[in-house]
Amino acid sequence: MRITALLILVLLVFTEGHGQKIFLNNPSFEGDPQDATVPIGWHGCEPGTTPDILPGPWGVYTEPSDGETFMGLITRDNGTWESVGQRLKSTLNPPECYSFTIDLAHSGTYANYNQSIKLRIWGGETACSKDQLLLETPLIDHSDWKTYEVRFTPEKPVRFLIFEAFFSEKRFSRRGNVLIDNMSPIKQCPRV
Repeated sequence: MRITALLILVLLVFTEGHGQKIFLNNPSFEGDPQDATVPIGWHGCEPGTTPDILPGPWGVYTEPSDGETFMGLITRDNGTWESVGQRLKSTLNPPECYSFTIDLAHSGTYANYNQSIKLRIWGGETACSKDQLLLETPLIDHSDWKTYEVRFTPEKPVRFLIFEAFFSEKRFSRRGNVLIDNMSPIKQCPRV
């Protein structure tokens, strides 16, 4: 009887550890709609990073996919772009596989920042360090929200995530936008 109880306890502890989720602060970018504001729980990672909490400012009236607001990031025709990051509550370590989802859209009415761009998500060991590219989307040219899965195995420990508006390595000068909402908790990939 004792062995059975001990075995059940060990299995519960083991299962709980593998089912652990890492929750981010403000994963749906909630806040008062306003321009040039980094959402609570996030920090700017590029000079001139002034994301917007939407809808409302800059003529963007898309409904959020989750909650009351979402975030917009832009690229500019002077070759600058916006990016935000956040420290994770737990380190993501190799060789584990991790995944999360995020909703993305594009606005055709973003105060002349209306071209389609991409989103890149980086993992880093320190604040704003781009140590490993975790996802580069295709051009986000759809105005309806679509869910994208991010699935990766860290090459080295990841303590921070960075979300970066992006166009092209060769031609970064583009007035574009990407809308971001509803990031799920990070979890370990199911074992097969």
